[in-house]
Amino acid sequence: TGGTRGLKIAGYTAPGSNVDIDYFNIATTGNATKWGDADGDAAQYAAFSISDRTRGVFGGGNDTSGHSGEVKTNFITIASEGAVTDFGDLSAAVVGAAKGLNGNSTRGLISGGNGNTIEYITIQTTGNFNNFGNLAVSTNGVDNVAGFCNSVKSFQAGGTHASGASSGSTDAIGYVHTATLGNSAHFGDLSAARWHICGASNSVRGILWNGMNPSSGATGMNIIEYLELSSLGDAVDFGDTSHATRSRGAAASPTRSVAFGGADPTINTMDYVQFSTKGDAIDFGDLTQIVEAPSMASNGHGGL
Repeated sequence: TGGTRGLKIAGYTAPGSNVDIDYFNIATTGNATKWGDADGDAAQYAAFSISDRTRGVFGGGNDTSGHSGEVKTNFITIASEGAVTDFGDLSAAVVGAAKGLNGNSTRGLISGGNGNTIEYITIQTTGNFNNFGNLAVSTNGVDNVAGFCNSVKSFQAGGTHASGASSGSTDAIGYVHTATLGNSAHFGDLSAARWHICGASNSVRGILWNGMNPSSGATGMNIIEYLELSSLGDAVDFGDTSHATRSRGAAASPTRSVAFGGADPTINTMDYVQFSTKGDAIDFGDLTQIVEAPSMASNGHGGL
């Protein structure tokens, strides 16, 4: 196949700038290439994203010009370039849903961003969003949570209320069984309460990138943590990133996790780590533009 393809989808850029969709081959390093435009109905940030081996679905979030919550959703075909197609509308705006990919080869989950609701879709159909259950581990972690998955489970880590108040944050990591319906159960904890984090995983490990907490003030953090997905347990230190930032996107192949973009400070940097080892992130290349809170897709993440 030439390696797993990762995509950076939309996000927030400088006011008045066009918003790109970028792609890159996770097996190699180098700068991302423009896939197409995410202007108009696809110009969203802090949106949910879901992908299987052929299709990436994204939506909700805030409109990049009006900064208002959106119900519109779209999909793209990962292997092609340029066309963004309408998927359907959410019943209510979802802003700050799980950053990362929750789902398997059939079903994708939208976790948080609209209270503690979890919804699901069948990725290869359009238009139907169905109730899955609730984020029941912590009622404080319903926005800006990290999402990641293997083929059996979908995980949600950290998060806060939309207010960002320290009293409304959590270090809890929850999980659900993707193929069934129900509320989340407790898996373990992060090293500290953190939000605006992003997740990516293969079938064995989940990587949790950056984020922020009360002690970091208005700036992001450079922390990377990981989980072994086969058993319950707390997150463990993996290494550091070159930039302290938050609100990144991330994509995964069976061997690598790549994180990109970010805010406070806003960057176009791409970093990667190898799942099988621990250590600091390595420079991958650059996105085509500086961006924060993008959506993401890959055709080789841990849920597939």
